[in-house]
Amino acid sequence: MLDAHFILLHVENPAESARFYAGLLGQEPAEQSPTFAMFPLASGIRLGLWSRHTVEPAATAAGGAAEIAMMVGSAAEVDETYSDWRARGVAILQGPTDLDFGRTFTACDPDGHRLRVFWPFPDER
Repeated sequence: MLDAHFILLHVENPAESARFYAGLLGQEPAEQSPTFAMFPLASGIRLGLWSRHTVEPAATAAGGAAEIAMMVGSAAEVDETYSDWRARGVAILQGPTDLDFGRTFTACDPDGHRLRVFWPFPDER
């Protein structure tokens, strides 16, 4: 059985994107070259940033058609993360709000890749 363990984003400038994600994740990339950067995440998944100009086969789509979702431990943590990211100048697409699944906000990286932070409502709600 196959197991997904790597998220690859095709980015305009891997060094710029690596700086952006290093700030959000609170860590430097474990691997970096002029065309690629990689962050190992606590979940075991790795986040790769690959130059859209060197990826093969060539990338034909831009960011924004999918999301990277990150679950936090509480509704308050959603709001705290939103405040932190906003203070960092991260582009916010949707401020903190309650949707049918939980408390969430959505932002985007410099290439338009959507980043969702959420806390799922408890089942007994």
